[in-house]
Amino acid sequence: MSRLHLDFRPDEQNAEVARLVALGAERIDVGQGDASWVMLADPEGNEFCVLNQPG
Repeated sequence: MSRLHLDFRPDEQNAEVARLVALGAERIDVGQGDASWVMLADPEGNEFCVLNQPG
């Protein structure tokens, strides 16, 4: 169980997700469906979200 959950709001969501995946993060599905955020986990399993800028 995670004790801390971080949400990141970059200027470019897709580019940031690609960068984080290249660094070892993994996309995960926790039943979020078609959400505006992307949920990832770092190599140790700590979950975090990359949010989309409101537009």
